[in-house]
Amino acid sequence: MACTAKVTIILFLCAAAQAYCHAATDHPGTCNVSDIHVTEVPTGKVVGGQPEYRVTFDNQCSCPIAFIEVQCVPYLPSTEPVDQRKIRYVASGMCVLNDKLPLSRGSPVTFNYAWKTPPSFNVTSGVPQC
Repeated sequence: MACTAKVTIILFLCAAAQAYCHAATDHPGTCNVSDIHVTEVPTGKVVGGQPEYRVTFDNQCSCPIAFIEVQCVPYLPSTEPVDQRKIRYVASGMCVLNDKLPLSRGSPVTFNYAWKTPPSFNVTSGVPQC
């Protein structure tokens, strides 16, 4: 009986150690800008004579990512106002996302803009917050 209890305790400790090691691998070193997915879809609306698009930035990493810079060359064109708290042009074809607040998994940043062709929003940098 005592031997069975010892084996049970050892198995429990091994399982706990394995779970801890698995959780420890989900840290900032494993998060990077490729974890931020960008989608642009037409809304079907026309604003100022231009088609409207909905852009979504979604973080697939468990760590929030802050200070996200996005390439938006040569500027952020739109015939409708874009929410500057969500994306803001700064200079040299670069924008900042979410007013430098962290982008967390399950809380995407979404905004609409209208222009003849959708610009390509390439994420260039971000800082994991874990």
